[in-house]
Amino acid sequence: MNKIDESIPLLSGIAVTWNAKKYVDECLRSLDQYEELTLEIIVVDNASTDGTPELIAKEFANCKLIRNAKNLGFAKASNLGIKQSRGKYICLINSDVVLPSGCLTSLFRYMEANPSVGIVGPQMLGPDGAVRRSSMRFPSLRNSVGRAIGADRLPLLSHLLGGQMMSDFNHNEVADVEILNGWFWMIRREALEQIGLLDERFFIFGEDMDWCRRFRKAGWRLVFYPEARAIHYGGASSSAAPVRFYVEMQRANLQYWSKHHGLLARSVNYGIVFAHHVLRLVAYSVVYMMDLKKNTEAAAKIRRSWALLTWMLGAQVDGLSS
Repeated sequence: MNKIDESIPLLSGIAVTWNAKKYVDECLRSLDQYEELTLEIIVVDNASTDGTPELIAKEFANCKLIRNAKNLGFAKASNLGIKQSRGKYICLINSDVVLPSGCLTSLFRYMEANPSVGIVGPQMLGPDGAVRRSSMRFPSLRNSVGRAIGADRLPLLSHLLGGQMMSDFNHNEVADVEILNGWFWMIRREALEQIGLLDERFFIFGEDMDWCRRFRKAGWRLVFYPEARAIHYGGASSSAAPVRFYVEMQRANLQYWSKHHGLLARSVNYGIVFAHHVLRLVAYSVVYMMDLKKNTEAAAKIRRSWALLTWMLGAQVDGLSS
C-alpha cells in the first residue's frame, strides 16, 4: 500500500491516560510500527501524577500531547483528542492496549471494504493470550434480572434471558453486535460527524453503551472483527481506586437508563440493582465469616457493594455525589 499525503492521515490514534505509565510506553511503541499507514498519534493526559506525560514528551516526540490540568474523565478527554484529529478513521485506544503487527491494517481494510460500518472492534486478548469478552447487548429489564441472579454467566440461560454480557457468544466470528466495549474502536469519521461526540455527562464507563446506541439508531453497523486482534491488560487506571471506579461503573449504568428509558423502567431497574447488591453484601459477609481462605476477596466485594448502596441512598462516596 502506498503512503498517502501525510498532511491528511488515514488514521488518528487517540489514547487517554491517567496514571498508567507502566503501560503507556508499550502501547505507544506498538503504534510506531505501521509504516504502511499514515497515522497521527494524540495522547490526552488526565493530570497524571506518576510521570506519564513526562515519559511521553521525552520518548515520543511524534505524539501530540494534550495535558489536562485535572482529570476530565474518559469521554471529555477523548473528545478533546477527536477535535484535534484529522484522520479518515479515528482509533480510540485504551492506554493499556498493545497492538500486534497488522492489527490496524486489518481493521482499516475492513472498514474500506464495508462502508455501512460505523465502528469496528478487534478481538480482545488478555496478557495470557486468552480471548476475552469485548461486546455486549443493550441493557434491558430482562437481562438486568439475569445479571442480578448470575444467569448471564451460563451460556444457555444467558441466551434465554438476552444476557447483556453475551456469554453465549464465543468472540471468534465476525458479527454485527449491539455494543462494542470502549477499549479499542476504529470509527468512520463520516459516521462520527453525523452522530456527534461522546456524551461528556458520562465521566468514565457507560459512554460506550450510549455511543453505540446512537450509532445503531442512525443506521450504522457495529461489527466485531476477530481477524484483527489486540492485547488488553485491563484495569490500568481503575486498579488505583477499585471501589471508586466500581461505583462509577454502576453510576454510569444508571445514567444510561436515565437517558434512554422511561421512568417506570428506570425505577424497576434501580430496584433490581439495589436488591442485587443487598444480596451480595449479605452473601459475601457470610463467606467472610465462614471461609478464612476467601477473606480478602470477600472483603473487597463487601466494600464495593457497601459503597454502591451508600451512594444509591444518596450519601457521598469517595468524592462521588448523587
